[in-house]
Amino acid sequence: MSPTIKLAFLLVGVLLMIVVGVSVGPSGSDLGIWLSAARDGGQVDRIILYDIRIPRVLMTIIVGGGLAMMGAAIQGLFRNPLADPALIGVSGGAALFAVGFMTLGVTSPWLAILGVPGFAFIGGLLTTYLVLIIGQRGAGVSGVLLAGIAVNAVTIAGVGLLTYMTSDQQLRSVAFWALGSFNGVTWGNLGVSMVIGCAALLVLREHRCLNAITLGESQARHLGINVRWLQVRIIIYAALAVGVGVSMVGIIAFVGLVVPHLVRMAIGSNHRVVLPGSALMGALLTLLADTLARLMIAPAELPVGLLMSLVGGPFFVWLIVKQQKTLGI
Repeated sequence: MSPTIKLAFLLVGVLLMIVVGVSVGPSGSDLGIWLSAARDGGQVDRIILYDIRIPRVLMTIIVGGGLAMMGAAIQGLFRNPLADPALIGVSGGAALFAVGFMTLGVTSPWLAILGVPGFAFIGGLLTTYLVLIIGQRGAGVSGVLLAGIAVNAVTIAGVGLLTYMTSDQQLRSVAFWALGSFNGVTWGNLGVSMVIGCAALLVLREHRCLNAITLGESQARHLGINVRWLQVRIIIYAALAVGVGVSMVGIIAFVGLVVPHLVRMAIGSNHRVVLPGSALMGALLTLLADTLARLMIAPAELPVGLLMSLVGGPFFVWLIVKQQKTLGI
């Protein structure tokens, strides 16, 4: 079966999950809500459908697809199937600034208007910039990788310190945000999330360069590719996409790690199909996880990040075991 046909199957799967995601929920688990929303008397159903479910499903597609595509790009850049966007520090930086906003309080009205999403986005960009500055002193891509691991460790420690200082009410808010959830997504949030779509389009243009760098940095340079500039571009695109995603819905773990690897096993290693395939599969799995999160303990819901971690954690262990010889561990 050709990669194009496999991508078509993934696209059909995403479209089917969109219908399922919009049609089911605690307030209704069948297509009747569509019919009710179309009638004059279905005001409540119209609100549920157009103001709650549709924005949520669209945000799930954008964030899940964006995280998976950036994970594929980062893995290609580092030539390591165990890499993911968290290694460049963006997730940790976004979490640190978001938790700082929720726990320390902001007195300036100009800063307060940014809210948790604004602070998370700024934190992700700043930590990514720091990783780039430190990584330039290292040896190629490995320098950025090591810098990202170090900065990410510091940000996680900062999040732990701030969490330790919080009150019980603040701790609940921090914990719910950190676990990741698409609850409360609005049409306004979708407008901001278009940054993820723009970053994804820019990454798609880099598929030839990513294919070349998988052969090695020296071979890529012989092919006329500026490896350093490619490294900067990919990391900036990932920072934009992941920073906006984390700022909107919190931390959705393992999407950028698990999905690209599954796509490579199913489709191949050509980034021309790996990147769009990762976006489609990331959207599909995140839609599935979000739908299950809304239904498993309805009318309450589980955090999506928690479900993804429950699946991604065992897969990560399996991946390490599978890659022992390749990674030398």
